[in-house]
Amino acid sequence: MNKPDERKQKRFSLHWGSGTIEEEVQVWTKYHRPTIQLLKFLEGEASETYEIRFCHYDHNGRFKRSPLIIDVNDLQKLRKGLDKAPKLKGYLAQLVD
Repeated sequence: MNKPDERKQKRFSLHWGSGTIEEEVQVWTKYHRPTIQLLKFLEGEASETYEIRFCHYDHNGRFKRSPLIIDVNDLQKLRKGLDKAPKLKGYLAQLVD
């Protein structure tokens, strides 16, 4: 069995840099999979920084480029998922504290 740090990390690439998805919270809903990701930039202009991406995937796991829309009834599921993503949870807490 692989150790957590040996698992293949998801990667991303944007115009201003690329890197890995360090933490991710995702829930399944009737229409899609709302997702919040902590992006860790390893290369490019944004190297050594973090950014948060609010996005969604379809039920087949395909990334969608349209705006994220979340049913207010699914917010508690996302909140619960943040317990497994402490760094992401800390950054998001700055929105309301």
